[in-house]
Amino acid sequence: MEIMFEFDGRPVKGRDGQTIAEALLSNGITTVRKTRNGADRGVYCAMGVCYECRAIVNGTPNTRTCMTTVTQGCKVMTQEDAGIEVADEQG
Repeated sequence: MEIMFEFDGRPVKGRDGQTIAEALLSNGITTVRKTRNGADRGVYCAMGVCYECRAIVNGTPNTRTCMTTVTQGCKVMTQEDAGIEVADEQG
């Protein structure tokens, strides 16, 4: 079943049972985090070991998108560095 969620404020399609990482990749989105130096990071190991795919999910920073199932209406944001400042600004 198709579901809708947000990535950086844009509507994105996913499928029930997919991880957030799978849904983002299937939509051509490869960057989910930026290092403190501004380098892009995304899905690398896809099994929760490397932590490269961390993003802010529903206000929670450092969420591993490869280990988190996408849900209807969830809000995913690109994480900057540790994600704390952005998450605080969101609520």
